Amino acid sequence: MDRRRLEETLFKGLMIGATGLILLTLFLILFTVVAKGLPYLNLAMITQPPKSGYYLGREGGILNAILGSLYLTGGAVFLALAASLPVVLYLNVVARKGSYSAYLTRFAFDVLWGVPSIVYGAFGFTIMIFFGLKASLLGGMITVAFLIFPIMSRAMDEVMRMVPRELLDASYALGATRLETAVRVVLRQTMPGIVTAVLLAFGRGIGDAASLLFTAGFTDSLPSSLLQPAATCPWRYFFSSARRCPRFRGGHMPRRLF
Repeated sequence: MDRRRLEETLFKGLMIGATGLILLTLFLILFTVVAKGLPYLNLAMITQPPKSGYYLGREGGILNAILGSLYLTGGAVFLALAASLPVVLYLNVVARKGSYSAYLTRFAFDVLWGVPSIVYGAFGFTIMIFFGLKASLLGGMITVAFLIFPIMSRAMDEVMRMVPRELLDASYALGATRLETAVRVVLRQTMPGIVTAVLLAFGRGIGDAASLLFTAGFTDSLPSSLLQPAATCPWRYFFSSARRCPRFRGGHMPRRLF
């Protein structure tokens, strides 16, 4: 067996071993989660809000957190999509190829992507103080929209950059305007990628907790207004875990914040 074939066999074995190790780790994590969580699951957990004494292990569920997360993240995705889609269309349809402004915009998106979520939370909290808003569902939506805006914009931008320039030139040659080209050509060609970007941003927003610390607040009740606090699943887990802390023993953990 020559040296090249030996090296190929060696690295192929390493790749298979690494893949198997990752899959085994994933299986162990899923097995642990299911084995430890399945005995505690019941229908009331996802169909009822918390009742009196929930933090002490009594009746109720997490319906408030589930609905709060869906309302908050859904609204944030809508706001981010409404802001990012025109920007991305401008970069790929209106702006000239290789323009300095497009380069700076993409560079800003890359920088904002790496900013910690707690910074977005502080920024959103500052905006809320400026406009006199309290911790609410609306404040959480705005903050999460800031958080996922660069993620959604950069993902859609990479998809639209793969549209052949000749396709746009053909549209212009047939008499279409830039707006018609953007809507009828670019959006149609990149719709699967846009959906992927939306789902990516939704997954990032629904699992974040740091940006909602002072913006969305927390409550046991179901959200009924944009100006009321809203519970989320990450903070639901935090408050359920905090009751094990010694300082919260004896029923002294607050049931409503902000």
